[in-house]
Amino acid sequence: MTNVVMISPGYPLEMAWFTRGLATVGATVIGVGDQPRDALPPAAREALAHYEHVSLADEEAVLAALRGLSRHVRIDQVECLWEPYMLLAARVREAFGLPGMTVAQTLPFRDKELMKRTLDAAGIRTPWHASATTVAGVWEAAEKVGYPLIVKPIAGAGSADTYRADSPTALAEVLPMLRHVPEVSVEEFVEAEEFTHDTVCAGGRILFEHMLWYRPRPLQMRMHEWVSPVAISLRDLDAPHLADGRRMGEQVLAALGFDTGFTHLEWYRKPDGEVVFGEIAARPPGVRVVDLMNFNTDGDVYVGWAQAVVHGEMETLRHRHNVGSICKRAQGIGRITSVRGLDALRAEFGPDIVLVDLLPVGAARRDWRATTIGDGIVIVRHHELQRVIEMTERFAADLHLHAA
Repeated sequence: MTNVVMISPGYPLEMAWFTRGLATVGATVIGVGDQPRDALPPAAREALAHYEHVSLADEEAVLAALRGLSRHVRIDQVECLWEPYMLLAARVREAFGLPGMTVAQTLPFRDKELMKRTLDAAGIRTPWHASATTVAGVWEAAEKVGYPLIVKPIAGAGSADTYRADSPTALAEVLPMLRHVPEVSVEEFVEAEEFTHDTVCAGGRILFEHMLWYRPRPLQMRMHEWVSPVAISLRDLDAPHLADGRRMGEQVLAALGFDTGFTHLEWYRKPDGEVVFGEIAARPPGVRVVDLMNFNTDGDVYVGWAQAVVHGEMETLRHRHNVGSICKRAQGIGRITSVRGLDALRAEFGPDIVLVDLLPVGAARRDWRATTIGDGIVIVRHHELQRVIEMTERFAADLHLHAA
């Protein structure tokens, strides 16, 4: 039996389902996290054979806890799917001589400048880019890159702390909001549609792949509170307009030497058809996209990932549906006072609605800047893409949460 250390097995919430997946495929799962055991989601708590409660920000404390544990039980591998602690997982592997991604292999997935330089050398089209650690450095990079441009952390996740500047005046307004970021990437803004190419791999082989279409682009979702972020998990991966992005995804994995685990790559398709790399992470996408994959395939990608990392194989999952998610942000400040439009939408789209998870009346509204899901999510699906587009547009326009 394989003994797997899972770093942060219960946070963020979807980590609990990956933890359960490891136990489902026969692994003995040892959790290491900074939540008290009683605070873990039930799915994680029930899947763990043992739990070490330790600050993940204290690398030496984590290593000490695992050294003590290793005197009693063999540790075979270490997994981590939460971005902030992937380097910690790599350092633990190196300290214990375990297989999996090393620090050197992990860094290009965390450092956006190193990532792009590696792919530039492989001949993959990336946005024009430069890094900066000072305000003067940002201005110098902006002169090289030109406008419009994007400024974002080199080690960020998603679109947090990411800003577009169309002019020097706009850049001057953005810079004070990045004072807390030690190093940024300044890069060309690519006017295009944005997609993802997500994979589960084992031994350098892609065992499962998935493509998502953002509507609108994540940066616009982050800039405008009134936007209802929409993402569509696509059924037809062989569609001609996806071919170059899919091919580039394979090239990126090869260039970075990715071997086993989950990857989440974002890419752009310009109006003229040119495909441009965005960024890649060695983890699953967030905002419940793995749930979209499950609704797409009628399968369990959480378990599929566990099969891949523990056994090197994965049950074949076929794309059967187009699936759309709509994230909602309440209007107003304070607590949710009403939800309007849901009954009419349910009456119209009924069986094509597969999940409604909205904050209840009385709950405190969430900070829309801190979470893409905002105050709730609705998931719909259908065999026909146009039907899913229609439903996501209707939920975006006609479903309203109010707060006061």
